[in-house]
Amino acid sequence: MKIFGILLSMFIVIPVVEFGLLIEIGTRLGTLPTLLLIFGTGVVGAYLARLEGIRILYKVQRDFQQGMMPAEQLFDGVLVLIAGVVLLTPGLLTDAAGLLLLFPVTRYPIKAFIKHKAQSWVANQHVHVSINRNRLSDPSRD
Repeated sequence: MKIFGILLSMFIVIPVVEFGLLIEIGTRLGTLPTLLLIFGTGVVGAYLARLEGIRILYKVQRDFQQGMMPAEQLFDGVLVLIAGVVLLTPGLLTDAAGLLLLFPVTRYPIKAFIKHKAQSWVANQHVHVSINRNRLSDPSRD
């Protein structure tokens, strides 16, 4: 039932709210400034997402060169990818969400929340993790 609510929110509620917000802004600013605002946030957001993605990629390479697993950077990379997709979606609320995911200062608390939620799901046994030891010991079975 939770999945249905999330999907309903993503595909119905958010676009309706975005549409209403764009209509309201359009009536106050006018059509052309509103369209420029939407286009501008998409272009600037995509550019910033690209820069942040490149920065994260360098960190991943540095960690690999130092023999470390870049788990944090990979997590950041996924969040920046999501930010880029959301920023390309027309709308001001989605742009705000994308910008929150894009910058490290605002991304950190979101990462902490996601980690905490994932840990509680595992602790409450909502998520089960199992390892097939036979596959680990005999890679030829792939």
